Amino acid sequence: MATTQPVVIYPPDADGARRVRVDGAILGLAYSVQDVAALMQTAGLQDWNEMDVVRSGLIEWRGGGPEVWTP
Repeated sequence: MATTQPVVIYPPDADGARRVRVDGAILGLAYSVQDVAALMQTAGLQDWNEMDVVRSGLIEWRGGGPEVWTP
């Protein structure tokens, strides 16, 4: 994943899912930090884990940080 644009994690929907977007494309829905890490791995950051997701400055959390998974 070669990008300087932040990853955007949108607010949780009614089911607790958060859309994950990189470079203007939606990668998928995440229901946990583990899901975000898996999506980041799919996008090319194979060595990312949950702590990378929580600490990364590349990620813009909207509607709450990595601890918020309910609307």
